[in-house]
Amino acid sequence: MKNIEIPFKSTKSKTYRFLERLPAIMSWSLLATPIILSQISPKATALFVLAYLLVWFIRAAAVNVRVIQGWRITQHHQKYNWTSMIQDVQNRTKTVKNPKWHAQNIERLKTQPALVKPEEVVHLLIVAVYNESRDIVEPTIKSVIKSNFDMKKVMLVIAYEERGPEYSRNLAKDLVKEYKDHFMFAEAIEHPKDIPGEVIGKGGNITHAGRIMQKKLEIMKYDPNQVIVTTLDSDNRPHKNYLAALTYTYCLCPEPKYISFQPIVMYTNNIWDAPALMRVIATGNSFWNIILTMRPHVIRNFSSHAQNMRALIDTDFWSVRTIVEDGHQFWRTYFRYDGKHEAYPIYIPIYQDAVLAEGYRRTLRMQFIQIRRWAYGASDIPFVITKGFLNRKNMPKFDLFSKIARLMEGHLSWATAPLLITFSAFIPVLFNPEDIAANQLPNIVSYIHRVAMIGLIITMFLSFKSLPPKPERYKRHRNVIMLLQWLMLPLSTIIYSSSAALNSQTRLFLGKYLDKFDVTEKAVKK
Repeated sequence: MKNIEIPFKSTKSKTYRFLERLPAIMSWSLLATPIILSQISPKATALFVLAYLLVWFIRAAAVNVRVIQGWRITQHHQKYNWTSMIQDVQNRTKTVKNPKWHAQNIERLKTQPALVKPEEVVHLLIVAVYNESRDIVEPTIKSVIKSNFDMKKVMLVIAYEERGPEYSRNLAKDLVKEYKDHFMFAEAIEHPKDIPGEVIGKGGNITHAGRIMQKKLEIMKYDPNQVIVTTLDSDNRPHKNYLAALTYTYCLCPEPKYISFQPIVMYTNNIWDAPALMRVIATGNSFWNIILTMRPHVIRNFSSHAQNMRALIDTDFWSVRTIVEDGHQFWRTYFRYDGKHEAYPIYIPIYQDAVLAEGYRRTLRMQFIQIRRWAYGASDIPFVITKGFLNRKNMPKFDLFSKIARLMEGHLSWATAPLLITFSAFIPVLFNPEDIAANQLPNIVSYIHRVAMIGLIITMFLSFKSLPPKPERYKRHRNVIMLLQWLMLPLSTIIYSSSAALNSQTRLFLGKYLDKFDVTEKAVKK
């Protein structure tokens, strides 16, 4: 099989180490640019800042359009009669009038038949647990059982850790015993600790479970192309139409092994209970995931995602050498199939928890750790460049170049945009207090910020529309608090977005790798 693994620390070349340092070099250089320019020319600094902010203003306008479009599509997809639509796909006939694209799909199947029919599909759900309580894990299983789908075509695996606490092991076994009759197959699988070559993380856990299930599926005589594997965290609660929508989309694919399927991750399970700052961050992340569905060319595996078993076997499942195995899996599959791989959006939510730990200070810390782990996806940059340009001759170079450019720009913006948007206008006047252009720049920028507030209003409105029912323990004044929380948006983007990204990138620069998956603690308010 092709080598699609991240090199061990001891085998990384000088080129690879330079590429690991590149994200930090780019981010810190961009942050230093206004300061350096201010020493040379205040007018040049002003032009740089205005150009940068105008670019972001235009991008923000486009984002506002996409979030509205994505929101509407998501709302529609949650209401479709997927069961009848799946039956139409099975029979190659059209009985469901709406949506209009359904009829087009049925017609296309007549000339471009899919590899798998709906009646042949089997779902395998792998739920990764570590130290979560029953209050966290059990609702995930119950939400799956409530799906508008035949549970006798669904397999459940609870993948738990030997290194985890004893109660977690007992919980996994108890839940399987209690709910196994609802599924076609259910099992708790223990991931051994201290396996050589593995970082401590989710990747090793779900990969171990996947390899065991590969053998079991062979005994059951299932074609790997029949089996769709969805990975779930312990707090993930799929919408009741997720399995049906995934089945429908999957059964339209002539070659499904070349496809990853990405639902919309929404952090709303406990949104009423989380502290205000965490609610702002969770809502922002939820809407960013909606926006990504409107940009299929930039979608990557994130958190909960699905692939067929054939593709997972071909890639030897997920990476056990990184703590960001979800996003990294896109690149593993991309290089395994020489660039013939893409991600399809599933416009159905999988609901997750906002960060909520025991105590406010601990919650703040856990939030930073979670975002830092996501930002550690910058470690994919050296992997993609070396695998794509240095080790592969038959890759689609233009597609690869565009993907690398988006990957690098995404991490660069993640680390720098909040800081530059907030503070860059004040840098020229700090170093050149007598310069007219430097003094006028903050006023000009303030007008741009005011117009950009329209996007915040849109986000606030849609955030209220997306809220689950308010728990009875909260009074009406909680709604006012949910509105005022948006005053924390600048604080959240600077402290958590930029600082977490810069922390991850600087760690890569220094070689102080994150080689342990810091599990986000989950607490439940009753």
